[in-house]
Amino acid sequence: MALREKLEEDIKASMRSHDQARLDALRFFKNAVLAVEKEQKKELDDAGVIEVATKQASDRRDSIKAFEEGGREAAAAKEAAELVVLEEFLPPQMSAEELMELIKTTVSEVGAVSIQDKGKLMGKLMPQVRGKADGTVVNQMATGYLESLS
Repeated sequence: MALREKLEEDIKASMRSHDQARLDALRFFKNAVLAVEKEQKKELDDAGVIEVATKQASDRRDSIKAFEEGGREAAAAKEAAELVVLEEFLPPQMSAEELMELIKTTVSEVGAVSIQDKGKLMGKLMPQVRGKADGTVVNQMATGYLESLS
């Protein structure tokens, strides 16, 4: 089943079960997908839907952090619940070990030897982890590894 169809089915199931929080999260996600489709003037394939889900999940993580720092636990909990729903549409996330192994392999592929080579590394690395790892975490791990080489 395509992700677009899964989204529609999940919305219907949430309506039938009267799960308002899940329904709201799914509708918000669907609206984000529709907005991207309208902007690009084409229907998104699974990769496009995953890209939208990744962006939405990243936004939720940022919001959760901001709400927790501001002492707004209820808002952070609502965002966390929406994040759980979005993660159902993402491929399995890479573990820290898998990510570090990929970073090491990519470093040797691009010939990176110091932090000055970070641009080359990230340019090759990010397409490989898109949707499978949070970009901020990838950036932090890659920076740490490159600094350890120096």
